[in-house]
Amino acid sequence: MSKPFLLLSLFMISIGLLYAQGQDGFPVQVSIKNGTIEGNYDTRTGIQKYFGIPFAKPPVGDLRWRAPQPIENWSGVKETKTFGPRPVQKLIWGDMNSRSNGVNEDCLYLNVWTPASRNTKELPVLVYFFGGGFVAGDGSEPRYDGENMAKEGVVVVTVNYRLNVFGFMAHPELSAEAEYKASGNYGLLDQALGLQWVHDNIAAFGGDPKKVTIAGESAGSISVSYQMGSPLSRDLIAGAIGESGAGVTALSPVSLEDAEKGGVEFLEKFGIKSIAEARKLPTRDIYEMYNEMGRFGFPVVLDGYLLPKSLTEIFNAGEQAQVPLLLGWNTQENPAAAFMQGLEFTKANFVKKVKEAYPEDYEEVLKLYPHETADQVAYSAMDLAGDRFISYSTWKWFDLHRKNSSQAVYRYLYAKLRPPLVDETLEAGLAGGTSRRASDAPPRPKDLGAPHAAEIEYAMGNLDRIKEFAWTADDYKTSQTMFKFFANFIKTGNPNGEGLPDWPIVSPDDDMPPVMRIDTESKVFKAPHDARYKFHDRFYGNDKK
Repeated sequence: MSKPFLLLSLFMISIGLLYAQGQDGFPVQVSIKNGTIEGNYDTRTGIQKYFGIPFAKPPVGDLRWRAPQPIENWSGVKETKTFGPRPVQKLIWGDMNSRSNGVNEDCLYLNVWTPASRNTKELPVLVYFFGGGFVAGDGSEPRYDGENMAKEGVVVVTVNYRLNVFGFMAHPELSAEAEYKASGNYGLLDQALGLQWVHDNIAAFGGDPKKVTIAGESAGSISVSYQMGSPLSRDLIAGAIGESGAGVTALSPVSLEDAEKGGVEFLEKFGIKSIAEARKLPTRDIYEMYNEMGRFGFPVVLDGYLLPKSLTEIFNAGEQAQVPLLLGWNTQENPAAAFMQGLEFTKANFVKKVKEAYPEDYEEVLKLYPHETADQVAYSAMDLAGDRFISYSTWKWFDLHRKNSSQAVYRYLYAKLRPPLVDETLEAGLAGGTSRRASDAPPRPKDLGAPHAAEIEYAMGNLDRIKEFAWTADDYKTSQTMFKFFANFIKTGNPNGEGLPDWPIVSPDDDMPPVMRIDTESKVFKAPHDARYKFHDRFYGNDKK
């Protein structure tokens, strides 16, 4: 082989490797409020990607447990081509496949995918908040990837926010030093500042700051409900999408006094005498102390600032963002085993557990949840577990907005069962924790319905990015329908469009409102089970948190 031919071959191999690694693009720069950033222009898709854009000062040192501070201007060009660090957290759910650059308290970064050409203006915008119970997750996860939605003509933003002890701990000393005389809610304040950043900067990416839809699943959906009700954010959004969760009962707020007691208890347990002392501790110490305490995060706070009142009070007063709302939940938000707690699925055992949970109202519950056969018990235990966990709270959000807004409200029930795992010898961490061999783990509960969080990759059009499941044509068909519904809503405030089943608006006083059941064959039906949610509503009440 001649030397020129060898050099040419090596050159072609090098080029091929670059393309195989997805590096078939070129750098592209954008000037935003704080300076110039450089991302990547993907020539395969025409999508520009900017990852790891700082939107606040690093919340470290003296800024630990403070409201986020706007980022300072920089000179030169800041490279934004890789995801920033994810918030400090323990791996709890193994389906969170982060692509972030490590774990760090310095985590306040966001990501942008845009289809804008050099002359494009006023594109609709989606801001997506990740889920994870306010204790885990980040905006780099493949299921939240914005590229496919951007191909539909939407500018997509995912936002990191602080979690667990770093994002939600309150304390009297922290309240005393804050201008608004409260503490906690730092993760939600991070989101609010992220929305302000979008308002100030999204036009540089071809987006319209007046066409911003916020969305999220689980804790992300709960975040949407809070931002929709917060005076800090409600004027910055034009639409809202909630997937399984609202801050009504799920991760609902506590009083500032109660939240501060939790912070005092945490520091005292480890002999820390002041916030000043706590701020000097390394990240590792705070992280290990939090894990040793064994608590699931810290609560959201009625701080009089981000949340002046409970969501129920805010919505009943019509003080929430008056925008279109699309929301819903899944058929299996909690497995039946969560209610039966190890008991066999028999009528006697179901009655036993219902009596334990509702000693004064068990007869009414038994009428609402059929339980004559083992199959009925399995499904009713699943329904009751899901209602108590998150379905009721999402229904309440739906009910509050439709009765206290003139804006369109659309409701769905996601029902597509998951396909088998690609490798059945792997649990893939889907029952929680790290990935593991099935032989080393307890069996996952049978999917009687669509599990909590199962719809995310369908809604965002990202089945191709999730490798654990053996996706079928039916899965792609379901995803195409849900994806188009979401894209249409983000663009127009209405999910309807060509080739899709008609999805009617819900009226304020309809006792059996229309619900879009999203499955292989999606169709509308009249909600048959709202009596269940009205029953649960008596326990939480119109004036309760």
